[in-house]
Amino acid sequence: MNNSIDTFPNAPSDWDPQQAESIAAEEGLTLCDDHWNLVRALQEYYSKVERANLRQIKDALDEKFYAQGGVKYLYEIIPGGPVAMGCKLAGLNIPAGSIDPSFGSVA
Repeated sequence: MNNSIDTFPNAPSDWDPQQAESIAAEEGLTLCDDHWNLVRALQEYYSKVERANLRQIKDALDEKFYAQGGVKYLYEIIPGGPVAMGCKLAGLNIPAGSIDPSFGSVA
């Protein structure tokens, strides 16, 4: 896959794919096409909204990844949470409420 910055049109100006690769390596993740699709989806979402809302992000991701199983699938490929870890990989601010260790699992 070509991960040049050109393939991430909505990326923050101070972000590049190597940052995501480094973060993923620290978290023990090997990024696949669906991880990169999540990064693109989050960057696109953030480029269109003034204020990121956790519920709306989850709904948008559930719809975008519906064919693969929605948000439940994303939790399988990103156990740290598709919104929290996805935003971290994408160079975006993590929305309030995304990190809650008491929330439990969707498994």
